[in-house]
Amino acid sequence: MAARFVGREVAALYTSDLCRASQTAEPMERVLGLQAVPMKELREIALGDWEGKRTQDLVDEYPELWAAWATEPDWDIVPGGERAAHFERRVEATLAGMLAAHAGGEVVVVTHGGVIQSALAGVVGRHTRGVFPFVIHNASLTVLQSFDGRTTVTAVNDTCHLSGE
Repeated sequence: MAARFVGREVAALYTSDLCRASQTAEPMERVLGLQAVPMKELREIALGDWEGKRTQDLVDEYPELWAAWATEPDWDIVPGGERAAHFERRVEATLAGMLAAHAGGEVVVVTHGGVIQSALAGVVGRHTRGVFPFVIHNASLTVLQSFDGRTTVTAVNDTCHLSGE
């Protein structure tokens, strides 16, 4: 991923403060000559009591809730989890703050699939609620461009750097 940014002028590098994102950002720091700014606001949606559990654990421990989830996914049914509206507001506010702080500059954000999904959903005017409509692979590149208050999606789940293309 870092090789994709060689020679680019980037105003800022942000990362989720979780280890897996910070580790992905480390080579980018060297290529960009920037120190990544860790932010808890870039964390994946908090899954409360479901955090770290496998699907079979959820089926066994929460049969009624899992059945409801399987019928119509909704983050709001996850016990102790972050609410969908809160997650979407968190992602939107964080990205808006970055854009305002670096108006006209390129910003690189290393984060998680759900955060990317929420950002994309916000651009297309849709709520995620528990269903992520985009495929987002680990170490993929998604590009959003903002100009004159309008944001467009210019790339989603680009992984050509992983195949050597």
